[in-house]
Amino acid sequence: MSSITLKKKSSKDLLKLLSKNKGIYILILPALIYFAVFSYFPIVNGFMMSLQHYSIGGEHTFAGLVHYREILTDIDFWRAFRNTLQIGGGNLIVGFIMQVLLALLLNEITHKKFKKLTQTIIYTPNLFSWVAIGGIWISLLAPDTGMVNEIIKWFGMEPINFMTNVKIIQPVFIFLNTWKSAGYGCIIFLAAITGIDKNLYEAAAIDGASRFKQTLYITIPGLYSTMKVVFMLNLISVLRMFSQSYVLTNYAVIDKTQVAMTYTYSMGIENFRMDYGSAIAFIMLLFTSVFVLIYQMFVRKKEVD
Repeated sequence: MSSITLKKKSSKDLLKLLSKNKGIYILILPALIYFAVFSYFPIVNGFMMSLQHYSIGGEHTFAGLVHYREILTDIDFWRAFRNTLQIGGGNLIVGFIMQVLLALLLNEITHKKFKKLTQTIIYTPNLFSWVAIGGIWISLLAPDTGMVNEIIKWFGMEPINFMTNVKIIQPVFIFLNTWKSAGYGCIIFLAAITGIDKNLYEAAAIDGASRFKQTLYITIPGLYSTMKVVFMLNLISVLRMFSQSYVLTNYAVIDKTQVAMTYTYSMGIENFRMDYGSAIAFIMLLFTSVFVLIYQMFVRKKEVD
């Protein structure tokens, strides 16, 4: 059978399939139009902008890869990228461990009302915006009147200016992000724990396994699929972090807390270099894709082994 005949046959099959399920495709059509207009068109438009000398209200001339070459020698960008990896990596690892740990601890609480109260308390910070969280913690960590420094002074030590100390500002960022996001991930893991077969725990208890061993050999392996998804979502968000840095960064620590997305905002919006900002955004998109690809390859290799 010739290739032309095969193509005609596949086209007929495709049309037949579309005709058979046209009701479903009509229902999906608004969603496709929405994503095409509000998601994919801005992405394509942004990429085209990154290849131009873009001027708001002026002429746009083709620039090729000029902006991408400039990024390679932009010290400020690479400093912001390093900060992104350091703060984002800390958020990823510390936050993930805390989410799993809190879920395991909450699972051990047998009193239902106390368990729900604890869940609510842990989850509540996730409801606050970074603006609110910034206000709360700047007040708590204030060197003169903040509650944390009052406790430090009570022990006879010198107060610490947490928000302007370049040596500790990144751990402070990681702590605040973990405090905010731990409850969200914890709820996901807790829901996954309820899906683990109860018979496994009963069989392990009959065999004399302690609660710790049941957690180690039943609960944690049972969370593996959820861990893969949550870790990948957290990994994707690492290079997209913006709000925390934008709200909490001040000029005393900007070299340690400005991340790639706030640098993109600074270039594109504050300095009106939208072409250069778009190029940085696409570089970050490329890095995100590479990280996710490496992670997926690692997970698949572990599953095969």
